[in-house]
Amino acid sequence: MKEITLEASLDHLNDVLAFVDGCLEEAACGMRAQMQIDVAVEEVFVNIASYAYVPGKGSATVRVEIRQDPRTVLITFLDRGVPYNPLEKEDPDVSLSAEERKIGGLGIFMVKKSMDNMLYKYQDGQNILTIIKKF
Repeated sequence: MKEITLEASLDHLNDVLAFVDGCLEEAACGMRAQMQIDVAVEEVFVNIASYAYVPGKGSATVRVEIRQDPRTVLITFLDRGVPYNPLEKEDPDVSLSAEERKIGGLGIFMVKKSMDNMLYKYQDGQNILTIIKKF
C-alpha cells in the first residue's frame, strides 16, 4: 500500500493523479481501466477539495492498494472535513434531459457506475471513501 497526504486543494489534483497513475502503471493496469480510475479519482478529489473544509482548509490522504487475485485496485480517500456520505445521495434521473435534471450528483453517479464497488464510513473524525476497480 502507498499513500500521499496533501492539502485538499484543486492545485493538487495533478499531484494526486500522477501518484495514482504511477501506482497503476507499476501494477500493469490496462489503459481503459486506468482512464476510468482517473475520472473517478478526479471526481472524488475535486469534491473533497471543493466541499470538505469550506470555508477553511485541510488535508486529504489518498491510499492505493493493489491486490493480485483478482487484480484489483482499492483507492481510499481520507479527510477530516464535514461528514458526508456520497452513497446516500440519490442518483440523478439520467432519463431526463440536462435542462430538466437537478444540478449536481452526476459525478458521483459516474463513479458508482464505472467502479466495481464504492464504500464509505465515518470513523475517528474522518470521512473514509474507498473506490474499487478490477483490472
